[in-house]
Amino acid sequence: MRNRKILLTGAAGQIGQILTRELAKRYGSQNVIATDISGNPGFPCAFEKLDVLDRERMEKLVSENGITDLYHLAAILSATGEKNPQKAWDINMRGTLNALEVARVTDVERLFFPSSIAVFGIEIDREKAPQHAPLIPHSVYGISKAAGENWCNYYFEKYGLDVRSIRYPGVIGYESPPGGGTTDYAVDIFYKAVEEGHYACFLNANARLPMIYMDDAIRATIELMEAPSEKISIRTSYNLQGMSFTPAELFEEIKKFIPEVTIEYQPDYRQDIADSWPGRLDDQAAKADWGWKREFDISKLTETMYRGIKSLQQQTT
Repeated sequence: MRNRKILLTGAAGQIGQILTRELAKRYGSQNVIATDISGNPGFPCAFEKLDVLDRERMEKLVSENGITDLYHLAAILSATGEKNPQKAWDINMRGTLNALEVARVTDVERLFFPSSIAVFGIEIDREKAPQHAPLIPHSVYGISKAAGENWCNYYFEKYGLDVRSIRYPGVIGYESPPGGGTTDYAVDIFYKAVEEGHYACFLNANARLPMIYMDDAIRATIELMEAPSEKISIRTSYNLQGMSFTPAELFEEIKKFIPEVTIEYQPDYRQDIADSWPGRLDDQAAKADWGWKREFDISKLTETMYRGIKSLQQQTT
């Protein structure tokens, strides 16, 4: 296998910032190019401004730099997407098709497409969503991700493009800001608890959702992309389970570090989205195919988030 040359779209997003840094560390900063429509947040590698709707520029960047691995992260997330469904569909769908086509006509060997628990909806087993489940999502974000999964599978079957994908649960981390998702309460709550001692939650107390700590999400992504092609049996998207909890359960964990913290519940339109998602995912396929295994549970997550945010506070004071 020749040396990897990596390009990421949407690299300034919540996952993109951390994934870019880890890929630069792993493969060398000279072999990674971060792109985004917004500015450079301080990447340790080359950065290019890119609108994923501009296929010509995307293809030029990929071709001129000999890209082998394309991570297509650019998307408008669930909560933000509901405010402007047409824009979300346009960016999420056209951007994905541009990435697939660019990969097909250039020397890209592997393409990563991030999917989401947002693909699930009615008729899903809310207790534990199976790998092969009906996908009838309730949000434009989920619709675009379900369509993207099928486009990825199509490009694999028709053109032999080595596409790989993960259905991320809610991703929690303190090193980059959340990007407008329904599960973002699980990040916001830590900052509000540390800085203000109170949190107004936009989901109800018992809204159980699958979550994953950022380190596990990044490690899973790289493990999937480094797995031999013959080990990949799912070309739509792999379920990935980290942990599952409710806002009330997370609040009780936070109280162990901040006993005086308080919470109130003010469910809004995001509760309807959360109600259509499962509380847990069956990720046996990921475990069997490429050895996925989580390292963070809710206790380790809470302590890591608390200490990480406190450390950031100390650096800025």
